[in-house]
Amino acid sequence: MSRKNARQKISSLQIRRLTYAALYLAIALVLPFLTGQIPEISSMLCPMHIPALLCGFVCGWPWGLAIGFISPLLRSLLCGMPTAYAAVAMAFEMAAYGAVAGILYRILPKKGWSIYFTLLTAMVVGRIVWGGVQFLLAGLLSSEFSLPLFLSGAVTNAIPGIIVQIILIPILVAAMEKAGLTLNS
Repeated sequence: MSRKNARQKISSLQIRRLTYAALYLAIALVLPFLTGQIPEISSMLCPMHIPALLCGFVCGWPWGLAIGFISPLLRSLLCGMPTAYAAVAMAFEMAAYGAVAGILYRILPKKGWSIYFTLLTAMVVGRIVWGGVQFLLAGLLSSEFSLPLFLSGAVTNAIPGIIVQIILIPILVAAMEKAGLTLNS
């Protein structure tokens, strides 16, 4: 392969990653409007987490990290939700989701178990990061962030979203793998 062809192939791959990442950002901005139609559990579904995780799997860790970090901050600026305080913690949490999903998906063998392992690891790391940022923000604002508050926010209140992510994301990643649409190599 000539240098020109190699550069064109790399450039084409970067353009595809940028396009996919933009799509995931758009989904992260719009999906909460759709889940918001179910007021009882809309925030519990964690709709913005899904695009960040998928972006990590499909586009790679730098893109997953960037989309995960940007989407809650941008949505807070544009729509007022999440609140600025919540958006900061979510930005770090979702950046961790995208980064961990992208790194593990790239280095682990492409077996069925690895998608679940990657997803669960990313979800745990992201929630720990969220708790750490919440703890730091509480210290800066002279408020409290205790273990019960962490468990409530990271686990108990998020159970519907955790279930949706565990069911939906492996199906979507496997389908995209099969269609040759994953760009994380």
